Amino acid sequence: MKIYAGNLSYDTTDESLRQAFSAFGEVTSANVIKDKFSGQSKGFGFVEMPSASEAQSAIDGLNGRDLQGRKVAVNEARPRAEGTGGGGGGGYGGGGGRAGGRRGF
Repeated sequence: MKIYAGNLSYDTTDESLRQAFSAFGEVTSANVIKDKFSGQSKGFGFVEMPSASEAQSAIDGLNGRDLQGRKVAVNEARPRAEGTGGGGGGGYGGGGGRAGGRRGF
């Protein structure tokens, strides 16, 4: 089960997040999400636990509790909405230069 952990201290590392959750069972992965430019934590992360019952115990045991000076929000991660993340267009419409008119040379 994938678990969302929010309101994390900016000092929380992957390892400290793993340790907090491993008190409730086996942790497959623990990742604090970081800004890709500065490398600073964004204050949330994800933990994966193979056992749904252990994951639920971790959610119940950690949600609202103090972790490194912050009351963390812990719940089951929601799947990404279709079309979010990775890639995407955007930008400025079409090409071309300026429209019509005389150039004053």
